[in-house]
Amino acid sequence: MKPFPALPFLAPALMAAAIPQQALAQVAVADSGDTGWVILCSLLVLLAALPGLVLRHAGLVNVRSALCVATHGLVVAALVSLLWGMAGYSLAYAPGSGWLGGGGHLLLANMAALRDGLTVPDSAFALFQMALAILAACLLPGAVAERVRIGWMATFAALWLLLVYAPVVHWVWGGGWLGGLGVMDFSGALVVHLCAGFSALALLLIVGRRQAATASHAPVLGLVGGALIWIGWAGIVGGWVLGATDDAATAILNGHFAACAGALGWMAAERFASGRVTAMSVISGALAGLAAISSCAALVGMGGAMVIGLLAALVARIGKALLARRIDDATDVFVIHGLGGLTGTLLLVPFVLPALGGVGFAAGISLSSAFVAQLIGIAMVALWAMVGSAIIALILSAVVPARISAQQETDGLDLMQLGQQSWDFR
Repeated sequence: MKPFPALPFLAPALMAAAIPQQALAQVAVADSGDTGWVILCSLLVLLAALPGLVLRHAGLVNVRSALCVATHGLVVAALVSLLWGMAGYSLAYAPGSGWLGGGGHLLLANMAALRDGLTVPDSAFALFQMALAILAACLLPGAVAERVRIGWMATFAALWLLLVYAPVVHWVWGGGWLGGLGVMDFSGALVVHLCAGFSALALLLIVGRRQAATASHAPVLGLVGGALIWIGWAGIVGGWVLGATDDAATAILNGHFAACAGALGWMAAERFASGRVTAMSVISGALAGLAAISSCAALVGMGGAMVIGLLAALVARIGKALLARRIDDATDVFVIHGLGGLTGTLLLVPFVLPALGGVGFAAGISLSSAFVAQLIGIAMVALWAMVGSAIIALILSAVVPARISAQQETDGLDLMQLGQQSWDFR
């Protein structure tokens, strides 16, 4: 509406009268509480990914490498964040094919004031998804800690985000072919944890073992970091409801119950196997339970959540015992997140049944078809994660050596020079 030239002072009032019709219509549909909830949960996920994983990884390695290992996580988080905004979100969620999203959201362009069918804006959804991507990528440096160059690790994580993680997100959550087959993953047991865990396994097989693995120098830091991850997990399972609702509270409760059952289950298994319980067993079991319940936190009952957490911890503990001589996983990324996510993705199927306290399947989905779909999802995501990660790692290693020298590994990654830290980025 064009203001009268003779009355310029009326322009603001006239413009305000003309615009609110559309703005009020948006507010009537949107729920500011839901938007605030998603933003809060995004911050909780970042709490788990940044101080949580950084402290956990730094506490579980040699004291002479702790600072550099922590720095690996922060550098990966910074790079992944930028790439997620530039292209990752678009490849995951923009309209495209069944295999990959398109370019509609490159540089976060064409973001809607309200995401289709939801009460939150695209910007809040992208923020939450970025936090999940950071969490997934920051798991990788912990697996190969104390033996890879920081420049190599950062470059690998950047390529992994775009070539491995973003396609998997699109397949399951972005309207891709696995979602069309009926594969279910509520908040990331398959997409985040299994994908990152099996990618870590590929890296471990390629990079190899440390020259001499030592005991963690600061178990308290590892425990504090794990506790922060435990708290931040409320943001993962509660945030995926995308609203401040009863389902969000249910998801957080079930996540906590699964973590508690997993913690006690890992402790019991360790006591039975070795006759003693270590400090790390509590948090390792809790994280395995959390990785598993991410598949169905809002879809199962309290009893189901406890059983899923317990079984996931037992599977992860057995896997750790069987693989200890074959792989050198500094922070147990594969057994906790890979095997934990796999267990939860499978156990989703029976425990979603109403007879076991779950919400039931959607119309047209049977128990057998759901189980087959989950098996296909596990097989494809694990295969893609391992093969894709292996190809990226091998090609990158042909350009930049992945491993530090034997002497650097023996001396530790933190080189003291005039009171300052320096790292070999080559």
